[in-house]
Amino acid sequence: MSFTITVRQGPARLASRLPQISKAAARSSSGPASFARAFHQSTPKNSFFTSKTSLLSSSLVRATPKSSSNSIVARLVGASGRGYQTSAPPAAADGGSVIRKLLVGGAIFGGTLVAINVVFNRETREDGGMPPFERAYLNNTFLHTGLGIGIIGLTARQMVQSGFVYRIMVTNPWVMAIGGLALSFGTMIGTRAIDPDNYVPKYALWTAFNATQAAFVAPLIAFVPGALLARAGLYTVAMMGSISFVGATAKQEKYLYIGGPLLAGAAIVAVSGLAPLVIPATAVRALALTESVWLYGGLALFGGFTLYDVQKVLYHARLAERGVIKRDPVNESISLELDFLNIFIRMVQILMMQQNRRK
Repeated sequence: MSFTITVRQGPARLASRLPQISKAAARSSSGPASFARAFHQSTPKNSFFTSKTSLLSSSLVRATPKSSSNSIVARLVGASGRGYQTSAPPAAADGGSVIRKLLVGGAIFGGTLVAINVVFNRETREDGGMPPFERAYLNNTFLHTGLGIGIIGLTARQMVQSGFVYRIMVTNPWVMAIGGLALSFGTMIGTRAIDPDNYVPKYALWTAFNATQAAFVAPLIAFVPGALLARAGLYTVAMMGSISFVGATAKQEKYLYIGGPLLAGAAIVAVSGLAPLVIPATAVRALALTESVWLYGGLALFGGFTLYDVQKVLYHARLAERGVIKRDPVNESISLELDFLNIFIRMVQILMMQQNRRK
């Protein structure tokens, strides 16, 4: 009897409790579910990339009255700099600076040429100018010099790209230095010893000599910026060109007497280059002095060697014209190549020192 009563009274109780159940469901809906819905639907306001002008305008709108806010904000926004979303204006190429640098460089080169010619070339040639056979022999010598420098540059570049220069640097430095000097002297002596009529072996050894010189120059190409190398090359060409012009237009055999003093100076420069192996690292002043002698003294020394070598080429041209010796522009170009390389290396080091001081 009681069982049937409880069954019949169940729906009535549920109906009486329905308002309470709906209120509880409303409370639960405002709990975690509504929080999750609000979390997914709300968009966080990112103020990190807000431009300066928008922040400034919003602050001024809050701080100033509505009547004057529009005009003030418009003026400040128009006068202020670019914000985050405004693209930077493209930098205009300064073509005038390039032309100005070229003009200044040409003026320096011309002034240096005139000054050197006035100082060292006061006496003109007695024969009224350079004879055609001397001119042809000198031009042929400079042609071989340019070819040799080109071979050295291309070979050094290929050594860097193939990784050969890095394998050289990780080996024993003494072995590489002694072996490189032995190959350099061996190929140079072999090239000079071969008769100029034997074209194939002579040019083969000459190419091998240029390859050995490229091995010494390759570390510069690997670690020195290209712009600095270009500047050093231009300075070297300008220096050698001006000195060669003086030597070519000077009086015959005027500077051949300086060969002995130049050899003595070469010995001093070589000893100053080996000084860091003997002088301790604590002797800072002595090391700085030897470095200056090696750099600037060597620069002046090989400038003198260029003057001497050009006059020697003209002297050999006159001997070849009389039939005393054979014409051999390959042998003549070796001396000028060595002058170019020594001046170029010192130019690179001087420019690197200046760049480090600016930093």
